[in-house]
Amino acid sequence: MTLPIYTRAQALPAILSQRIAILDGAMGTMIQRFKLGEAQYRGERFKDFHKDVKGNNELLSLTQPQVIQDIHEGYLAAGADLIETNTFGATTIAQEDYDMAHLAREMNLA
Repeated sequence: MTLPIYTRAQALPAILSQRIAILDGAMGTMIQRFKLGEAQYRGERFKDFHKDVKGNNELLSLTQPQVIQDIHEGYLAAGADLIETNTFGATTIAQEDYDMAHLAREMNLA
């Protein structure tokens, strides 16, 4: 029986008492499968941004949230009990490479 996504967290204590929980896989390689270009990374919000942003996977949480959701749902459908957030590089230090340090908090909350 597969629980709806929003109730899986409630089932975690029971899962852990019976077996090892399954964690999702890599986010970056899954994003690469979408073959997104610069315009898709930018989205409408950052279409005129002064710097290239392709490769800023955390920005996709703001500009292409459906891509991130599709990846998460794929891992859950494959049997993952836990999924991580798309925030590996959502720090002010990492985002400074893209002149987007000011967006780190928003990326972490998205």
